[in-house]
Amino acid sequence: MTTSTEAKRDTRFFGHPIGLANLFGVEMWERFSYYGMLGILPIYLYYSVAEGGLAMPEATATSIVGAYGGLVYLSTIVGAWVADRLLGPERTLFYSAVLIMIGHISLALLPGFLGIGVGLVCVAVGSGGLKGNATAVVGTLYGEKDSRRDAGFTIFYMGINLGGFVGPLLTGLAQSEVGFHLGFGLAAIGMAIGLTQYTVFRRNLPDTAREVPNPLPARRRPAVGGVLVVLVVVIVAGVLSGIVTAANLSDVVVWIVGIASVVYFAVILTSRKITAVERRRVLSFIPMFIASAAFFALYQQQFTVVAVYSDQRLDRDLFGWEMPVSWVQSINPVFILLLAPVIAAIWIKLGERQPSTPIKFALGTSVMGLAFLLFLFFAGGTGNSTPLLALAGILLVFTVAELMLSPVGLSLSTKLAPDAFRTQMVALNFLSVSLGTALSGSLAEYYSTDHEAAYFSVVGGAAVAIGVVLALISPFVRKLMSGVR
Repeated sequence: MTTSTEAKRDTRFFGHPIGLANLFGVEMWERFSYYGMLGILPIYLYYSVAEGGLAMPEATATSIVGAYGGLVYLSTIVGAWVADRLLGPERTLFYSAVLIMIGHISLALLPGFLGIGVGLVCVAVGSGGLKGNATAVVGTLYGEKDSRRDAGFTIFYMGINLGGFVGPLLTGLAQSEVGFHLGFGLAAIGMAIGLTQYTVFRRNLPDTAREVPNPLPARRRPAVGGVLVVLVVVIVAGVLSGIVTAANLSDVVVWIVGIASVVYFAVILTSRKITAVERRRVLSFIPMFIASAAFFALYQQQFTVVAVYSDQRLDRDLFGWEMPVSWVQSINPVFILLLAPVIAAIWIKLGERQPSTPIKFALGTSVMGLAFLLFLFFAGGTGNSTPLLALAGILLVFTVAELMLSPVGLSLSTKLAPDAFRTQMVALNFLSVSLGTALSGSLAEYYSTDHEAAYFSVVGGAAVAIGVVLALISPFVRKLMSGVR
């Protein structure tokens, strides 16, 4: 076991602690498996049985994908609680990785709907547990004032995008050449490699990564177990009674996350532990929470509407060879790798002259809406007629919008957080992502290639309108932010 002091003095990985190499690797393989699976999941659900799929209606398939994505981000809150109260971030990360691998194996080996049910639940909960805790463990490698800290996180996030780029390429090729289950199997193999590597080298992580910050008293554990049992019973009853179905799953998740968000805001705003200034800052986060949810409702349609569009409307012919549908999912990570340093450099260059956070949110949401309006240039076409280069250009606009809003959200939630509710404000940011991702599945139910002009007009126009409204009220929002820029 490595002590905290030893880890912070370590320079064996290009000047960084060797533990960063382990975390880079496990996150890369987790993203490889996650995006690799997600790249072929929608078409697996709605392709015919003859094509190796489950022959679901397209609306049901996109509902499941949207609900699954929403549950991943909802599970980050559960993962954070488990780390804070029960296991610590390092062990939570390890068990989450095990759960993810079990999920991918289930998708690869279990037939039909059984594999989908077991696989997606395991991957969603596991990914939620791994996502936040991997970041937390990276933080334990560095001292508070360590000048290597930002560079270390940059290297770590390179692993995310590298995995997100390669995963859909390999699983999509396996699916198109052999079949879906080999594609899911590659995702399982990728996660197995990441888990094996992490297990072998986890001793290089500092002992602080294994600490439980706020241990749950033993006397309260039975009550927590009881709540968990009740939750499982309610879910099972909802499914068996027909209240929750595959077709309305994303709508159910939207309602759950929406209610949870309202409760979170109400608890914080009515607490006696916050000051008047802190209360105003929390109020200022509400319009940006709405803008964030609207942004991700469109952005996450890469895995719902854009996946269907890539299958049915995109010309994927490459010199006589048809490109797999999932390869489209590898375009965005490339643009992120290329543009993230550019956007960061622009903000640094502008310094105090850069747009305020509300304006960045407004720009991100409006540009995302503009990306959907760009689809109108190709609306009304027949078959796979949209040029691949055109879709790549639209996804470039997706990426620009993402870099304006997504990196800012987490930072903003920490800056606006009251002292007594720092973790809860971060949870609210994840809830906005969860709400938007679930909405991406609900909105996709209204998409069809026969009415795509109306769909892209309404959805894109609504996002632009939300961005414009936020820009107009930004002076009032900045006033509520009380000095936070």
